[in-house]
Amino acid sequence: MTHDATAKLRAINFNVHYGEKHALHDITLEVRPNKVAALIGPSGCGKSTFLRSINRMNDVIEGVKTSGSIEIDGVNVYDSYVDVVELRKRVGMVFQKSIPFPKSIYENVAFGLRLAGNTAKSELDEIVEQSLKRAALWGEVSDRLDKSAMGLSGGQQQRLCIARAIAVNPEILLMDEPCSALDPISTAKIEELIEDLKSSYTIIIVTHNMQQAARVSDVTGFFYMGRLVEMDRTRTIFTSPAQKETEDYITGRFG
Repeated sequence: MTHDATAKLRAINFNVHYGEKHALHDITLEVRPNKVAALIGPSGCGKSTFLRSINRMNDVIEGVKTSGSIEIDGVNVYDSYVDVVELRKRVGMVFQKSIPFPKSIYENVAFGLRLAGNTAKSELDEIVEQSLKRAALWGEVSDRLDKSAMGLSGGQQQRLCIARAIAVNPEILLMDEPCSALDPISTAKIEELIEDLKSSYTIIIVTHNMQQAARVSDVTGFFYMGRLVEMDRTRTIFTSPAQKETEDYITGRFG
């Protein structure tokens, strides 16, 4: 594989073992800045494991071992000198289940900023407002910022989690099936949001929904049994994939 010097994220022969289980096999891929990469494949194929490896969330799992590298701007995030807290500021994450904190809408968005030591109220006010606007939520909540986030609908809670993730100004945004629990209208809002956000962030989304991958992503990678079968421009993957396994999956023959 020829390396793209402009890649924001690059995995090179990356492996994950959970004890005896070899969960990821020699994953090698690249994602360029300000692109949306979708990872598709059947349940248990390794796509979420790979996503969580990018910001080292798998570190907390007992017995996990990794080899190979995942680089952001050419620096291996698994190098011993890398500060994991700093890494997670640079790499935001939105989970499948929206999990707002049991605090006000305002405090949810300000949470990471306060952790980072930003406590000036005028600065917090500005960043909270901008983050909610960028997450297409400001118009719906601007008059109730002091109310509990738990009172928001599922779709609003997910957009709040996106606002919380982008408030600390990450460079990469990871999304692990962000729409799987949402209705079609909320899903459409999140998809529009992904399109808007990619001008500022490199986005990697895991999705079971192939139509969603086709709609929102620039490139798509197909994972199967812990391996990356192929990754290419999304249009190519869905119209003329190079591998028969990919074609069988996207045409519904298995998965």
